Order: sequence, then structure tokens, then C-alpha cells
Amino acid sequence: MALLEVTDVRRAFGGLAAVDGVSFTVKPGQIKGIIGPNGAGKTTLFNLISGLLKPDAGRITFRGRSITGLKPYEIAGAGLSRTFQNPSLFLQMNVLENVMVGRHCRTRWGFLGCGLRWPGQAREERAIREAARAQLDVVGLAHLAGWSAGALPFGQRRMVELARALATEPAMLLLDEPASGLNTREKEDLGRLIRQIRDRGITVLLVEHDMSVVMGLSDDLLVLYNGRPIAEGAPAAVQNDPRVIRVYLGEDLQNDESGGDAPPRAPATPPATCCSR
Repeated sequence: MALLEVTDVRRAFGGLAAVDGVSFTVKPGQIKGIIGPNGAGKTTLFNLISGLLKPDAGRITFRGRSITGLKPYEIAGAGLSRTFQNPSLFLQMNVLENVMVGRHCRTRWGFLGCGLRWPGQAREERAIREAARAQLDVVGLAHLAGWSAGALPFGQRRMVELARALATEPAMLLLDEPASGLNTREKEDLGRLIRQIRDRGITVLLVEHDMSVVMGLSDDLLVLYNGRPIAEGAPAAVQNDPRVIRVYLGEDLQNDESGGDAPPRAPATPPATCCSR
């Protein structure tokens, strides 16, 4: 049974279909990658799955339950958490406090209980701190718990955001370009960490532009182009798919979709990381 099932999901902005009839599944224990050129609809798709956007049509099912149109905090409470292209931290708070925010969906006491310091609330707050420190230890930043998040370099901010996502106790983690802005060593460390997360029983859905990262990590790949899926399967098969190669060479797929009447665009210089390990 699929952990996540996306069925014919569509989302348009004005007259532009950013996501157009996308369907795929993610099995428990997988690392599944989503790739495609800029503007392919990858982040929009993540926003639809995580509840930041509502689909115009289609259905999203997680753990056998429809999460279509639910609010982000409801989806996080259901066991699906995410990170962002640009780390979204509270820069005026320290590192530990940022990770503690991720525990909100697993707490009993609301605003009133915290304000009145009802019995049990202090005990729960201690447990939240301990759980947040444990996730910081997972990403290797426990020694920076008291630092201001705003004082950290970019790579460490990414790790804090990842620790916060893990603090929600997710069954599935959505990582939106986690290797962006990282150097070679940081990318290697990230790859090991993502595998460790999967080995803990957390399924991973990954959007990534760095082909060496996504090809090396993913069990399965989905390729988007102009908001539509054009290939899906094992990395080796996707890497050699003629349609995928044409997209990354800058050629138009309109020929394939219109019966061959439209002339292809002139190919651009292929990116250095295109479909390479």
C-alpha cells in the first residue's frame, strides 16, 4: 500500500497550469526524487502536498486518508513534514527554540494551559526540550543549541530546519532542494544523513537540482516538465529516457505531444550536472 498517493492533481495561476494532471505514489521506506528544469512545477507540487496551496482538482491521500485541502498544521499532525528551498527559521530565537517549534503538533497544552502553568505543562515543556535536543544531536548541532539562529551560516540553518521537521515525528519528510547552497563536503554529509533518516523508518520525498545528489540517493524518480510528468522509474532508467535527455538539453517536447508538427527549439548548452552521477 502506498504511503502517499497523488492522483491527477492540478493547480493553475491565472492561465498558467503550474501542475497539470500529476499522479504518482510513494511507498513506505522509499527515498523518491522529483526532478525537472526550472519552472517544472516541483515546488508548487510540494506546496500542494503540504497544504500551503489547495489543488484546483485531484486528490492527495496520505496513510489511506485524504489530506486534500487540509491546513498545513493538520497535515503535519497527520505525520507529513517538510523543509523549504530557503530555510524558514525564527532568526531572533536560538537554535533549540526553533526546533522546539516543531513539537507544537505533538503537545497537549495550548495557549491557555501554558499561560496558567497548569499541572503537567511544565513537565511537557521539559519533554519538548529533550526531544528537540535529541533531533539537534541527529543533525550534529546539539553543541549550538543556545546560539542565535540568525548567527548561523547557511548550511547549518538548513540542518536546524531539518531538525525542526524531524521534531514533528513524521512518517514522511518532504525535502525541497536540501543540497542548495551547500559545498561538496556538506552535500556528502547530507546524503549520509538522509539515508540515516530513511533507515529510522521515515519515508523521504526529495526535490533536488543537483543530479549527483538525487541520482545517488533516490530509489525512484519522477520527472516533471511544464507541470506534467514525463518519466518515472529507477534512476538508471530515467537517466537514459530520451524525453528526459531532451528536456535537460533544452529541447522542446511539443513535438511528442502534438504529433510532430511543431519544430523543436535549438538545444541549449547542457548543464554540467545533467543526469550524471
